[in-house]
Amino acid sequence: MGFSAEWLSLREPADRAARDEALAQQAAIAAGPNPLVVDFGCGTGATWRALAPYLPSKARWRFIDNDPALLAEAGRVAGGNADLVEADLGQMDTLPLDGASLVTASALLDLMPEAWVADLAGRLVVPFFATLNYDGRMSWDPEHQDDAAVTAAFNQHQVGDKGIGPALGPRSAKRTIALFEAAGFTVLSADSTWLLGPDMAPLQRELTDGIAQAAAEAGAQDSAASWGRHRHASAGHTQCRIGHIDILALPPGNLQESTHVLR
Repeated sequence: MGFSAEWLSLREPADRAARDEALAQQAAIAAGPNPLVVDFGCGTGATWRALAPYLPSKARWRFIDNDPALLAEAGRVAGGNADLVEADLGQMDTLPLDGASLVTASALLDLMPEAWVADLAGRLVVPFFATLNYDGRMSWDPEHQDDAAVTAAFNQHQVGDKGIGPALGPRSAKRTIALFEAAGFTVLSADSTWLLGPDMAPLQRELTDGIAQAAAEAGAQDSAASWGRHRHASAGHTQCRIGHIDILALPPGNLQESTHVLR
């Protein structure tokens, strides 16, 4: 389970546009006046770039990733204001949560098993801010006859084992909300759907190539192949929406008022 720096860079503008600003501001408030933010699966530091403007300048970060090259890049862009921890996210017992005032993750929960999220909800006593969780929705304009079949096959592929057990895939937002609420948290959520126009054709092409490959691996070889060729060729003339949900889970005593509750 890992992603290249090139892919992370390609998707970051879409991520930045999709993130819910009001929920990010609430996460920053919930972190307190002198925060230590622990970022799971930090990649090249996208969460730091998105959230740091809302945090005090003295905020400290702890970046956790299993890729030393990505960790090094995240540390570089953060200007030395972060501790770098190379660790396997699947090993919850080894993840350094000591001193944290906020735990964050971006585009991660749909890759993780339900047991992992349940374990995290049972351990945390601080706010958890998880953004860009894929929720199974895809739409394309203009449409293609195989859109629905490919989406269904891709979503089936997403719940496969990513190395630490069957992933939550499109159910990640709903199950995370339920699990954290069961652990006593108040959970706020907001839509963070990707809106990819023709100006994001390179991202569309990379995305649809990956969707087609996953759908083929899930058994939809014929429709995925023709769909992938069509979507790759038409990326410069297509509008695409990929559904995501941002989540902020607040422990008792840390509730912030919000109008962004989307259950």
